[in-house]
Amino acid sequence: MTVHQPGLGRYYEDFVVGDVYQHPLGRTISEADNTWFTLLTMNTNQNHFNAHFAASAPAGRIIVNSGLSVAIVLGLSVIDVSQTAMMNLGWEEIRLTHPVFIGDTLYAESRVLDRRESKSRPYAGIVTCATRGLNQDGDEVMSWRRTVMVYKRDAPHDKGYFPTAKNGPM
Repeated sequence: MTVHQPGLGRYYEDFVVGDVYQHPLGRTISEADNTWFTLLTMNTNQNHFNAHFAASAPAGRIIVNSGLSVAIVLGLSVIDVSQTAMMNLGWEEIRLTHPVFIGDTLYAESRVLDRRESKSRPYAGIVTCATRGLNQDGDEVMSWRRTVMVYKRDAPHDKGYFPTAKNGPM
């Protein structure tokens, strides 16, 4: 097994079954993040936005909306798992194993479970990873399996998109 230090994006050829990616960024969740996400998604469970109400619940305080927590951990994994993806193909076995609270910082790491060439797109491959989110104390807060279709290194689709400056090179 190889543990890869932080980097930016991987192509199909870069993925090796068993390798672990410790994704380079962490994200602290603020009260504003949680409140806005909860309001935008029309989640009316008061445990996400009413401190007085949440104080009498088992956790005793506001719990971060799990949709936001999952979205953040997923986003943290993009740099290594799906920066060069053309599409997500699915998530399986999503588990929320520890509550996330305002002020927690989330981190993510992924292990490559499988890879295969795409049968329908010769310029891409399919990669499956197990991802887990950790809080600042090292508690696993969630996990899942995700399958993505990523470009191969020589695929033309993700190259040449940066515009040429009209006033010449820098």
